[in-house]
Amino acid sequence: MKSLLKNYLNTFSGLSQEVWWLALITLINRAGTMVIPFLSLYLITDLNFSMSDVGWVMSAFGVGSVLGSWLGGKLTDKIGFYKVMVFSLIATGFLFIGLQYLKTFQLICFGIFIVMTVADMFRPAMFVALNTYSKAENKTRSLTLIRLAINLGFSAGPAIGGLIITSMSYDGLFWVDGITCIAAGILLTNVLNPKKVKVLDSYKNLNPKSAYTDVPFIIFAIAMVLFGVVFLQYFSTMPIYYKERHFLTEFEIGVLLGLNGFVIFILEMPLIKWLENSKYTKTGLMTFGAILTGLSFIILNIFSWSGVLIIGMMLMTVGEMITFPFSNAFALERAKRGSQGEYMALYSIAFSLSHIFGHNAGLQMSGTIGFDNTWIVITLLALICVFLLMILKHALKTEKRKQLSQTRNPIV
Repeated sequence: MKSLLKNYLNTFSGLSQEVWWLALITLINRAGTMVIPFLSLYLITDLNFSMSDVGWVMSAFGVGSVLGSWLGGKLTDKIGFYKVMVFSLIATGFLFIGLQYLKTFQLICFGIFIVMTVADMFRPAMFVALNTYSKAENKTRSLTLIRLAINLGFSAGPAIGGLIITSMSYDGLFWVDGITCIAAGILLTNVLNPKKVKVLDSYKNLNPKSAYTDVPFIIFAIAMVLFGVVFLQYFSTMPIYYKERHFLTEFEIGVLLGLNGFVIFILEMPLIKWLENSKYTKTGLMTFGAILTGLSFIILNIFSWSGVLIIGMMLMTVGEMITFPFSNAFALERAKRGSQGEYMALYSIAFSLSHIFGHNAGLQMSGTIGFDNTWIVITLLALICVFLLMILKHALKTEKRKQLSQTRNPIV
């Protein structure tokens, strides 16, 4: 056991102090945004909104996320990641506090849109900060540490949020959410101020290429939108499938979903360290992760035994553990071709788009064509994602050959 613990802890070695601080700030921020899991419940029970109204509010949520990611990338390239992160955290805190005073449908839509626009400015700025404070050989593991912080935050947030609602009502939830975001912003100003911290990667491209003209990166972004749509079914459509088709209780559903977070917390860092030292490319690993995630759906149609739900969850979890860290690392590496904020904004936008369409599409399909046919469609989307990643791998090889050719035969 001591040897296992030592080997596990060694997977975290070599990461900079700044990355650990960034992980803690992300943990506080993610745990703090506990309004989000209870938003639909709040709108229906406290404000008496209809399901249709809630759908439009969630659309405003997604559109705000897209705009915030784009704006965050633009501002990061213009004024730097530090100022964007501080503004996003502190302003989001005050906006969360103010959100409780909005009661009409139109104001709630506008309020959620503004909150998410400001909140998601943080994401591309955080990725650029992570790139700056990580050595080249540690970037994927640094990204994995941030993912662990996000997962822990999302796990702790709803539990804490439920206690706050029970003891203080929804108003208390908005206050705690706001205060934690402001606290994260204040902590950031004290521990990651550019005047005090050590930069480990100060690379800057003097002739930046636009992310929107980088064809391989566009292919990659589209593949990530599809992967996001597939992955998100586990957090919207799948719980309904568990209950209606396999008659699981809410507690059993919670345990099954909790298995995802537990396995990620225990295994992701050792898995990533092992894969980093392997011969596999980032695109090859992303492809394998997408295949596993697609398989997690199609096996549900092959086997009627309820135990297959655990197998499906494990396949998806391993697929997620491989695809997300290496897609993050690929985006950061590719971002050195241009303005890093713009590249990381496009990467964030890919997942914002999957949030806009993924949840609604899965729920609509399961209601009209049934779960079995929905899983076939979702598996087909996973296959298209795999196909695009294979095209990406071919495009990168072609690009590399051209670069080698130009190096050997320079234009005089």
